[in-house]
Amino acid sequence: MDDSTTTRMHPVGRRGRGAASNQSGRFEAHEREWCDDGWGGLDAAPPGLATSLTKDSSRKVISFNESPDIGFDRSINPYRGCEHGCVYCFARPTHAWLGLSPGLDFESKLSFKPDAPAVLERELRRRSYKCQVMAMGTNTDPYQPVERQLSVTRELLKVLDRFNHPVSIVTKSNLVCRDIDILGPMAARGLVKVALSVTTLDRKLARRMEPRAATPERRLGAIAALSKAAIPTAVMVAPVIPALTDMEMEAILGRAAGNGAVGAGYILLRLPLEIKALWREWLAEHYPDRAERIMRHIREARGGKDYDSKFHQRMVGAGPYAALIAQRFELTCKRLDLRRGREEGTLDCTQFCPPPDHDGQLSLL
Repeated sequence: MDDSTTTRMHPVGRRGRGAASNQSGRFEAHEREWCDDGWGGLDAAPPGLATSLTKDSSRKVISFNESPDIGFDRSINPYRGCEHGCVYCFARPTHAWLGLSPGLDFESKLSFKPDAPAVLERELRRRSYKCQVMAMGTNTDPYQPVERQLSVTRELLKVLDRFNHPVSIVTKSNLVCRDIDILGPMAARGLVKVALSVTTLDRKLARRMEPRAATPERRLGAIAALSKAAIPTAVMVAPVIPALTDMEMEAILGRAAGNGAVGAGYILLRLPLEIKALWREWLAEHYPDRAERIMRHIREARGGKDYDSKFHQRMVGAGPYAALIAQRFELTCKRLDLRRGREEGTLDCTQFCPPPDHDGQLSLL
């Protein structure tokens, strides 16, 4: 995409960020564009883009879905937006619903849900509630940097622990190890499993593509720490990026298995909605020499398009190239004795039981 039609920012101003621009979301009536008014306002490098936080007072925290190709029907997201800044993040388009850009706004204008633990407890106490595994980290990362100060995820885990509610967690952060004191006892009761997403073992590439996520070494270290605490831990090779990271699949699985991972999964790069343009911008800036090759392989696995949202294909693609990725993954998991996705162990929903309310009233469930 031509720079004249984008909101590309000065490299200094977006240092430490993943996206190259702040394109308007698909619901906006007008597109924003940076331009020089002739007075030299763009001559000096702008200050770094700061992260801002706003309070989200949502009256519900559990989101339900009916998607037939994912292994959960409910999830919790303590935060909107994600400071990790992964340029490929499939959650970026959700920021458009807020009137914000899926680009730099997504990783710098965040909202958090301080009342989420209390709201979750209220929802779990409803007589109509039927327990199934709760997923965390399915949209934005529950252990992104702001969690260190806000601890919303930790407080949510405390609620799930008291209710004996099973939960699965996906994260790119070693901050998950902070909560081993909660996760360990839950794991002993068959109530939790954790997956660490590892996209690449190349620190330089990870820095460019996932600028504020934990380094690959720290993610592998988190797998080791969780496994040592007897918490079932898997590795997600996600996303697999053709001609950029796909050659690392076997190495990532091997390192994860060596650190104690018992399960594995993968997702082929997804480029829905606004992510297509953001991804192409990033490729043009960092890998112009192989950008077209990467996109050609992506289209080979997506029926000739940048993305195909068909259920059962959107995660893994279709065609010979996608089949080769799947075959390599299957053979490596078999060799390393890593169980696939849902095969890595089910969590126990039968223990769910709302504890006595704060006023001492016993549950009528």
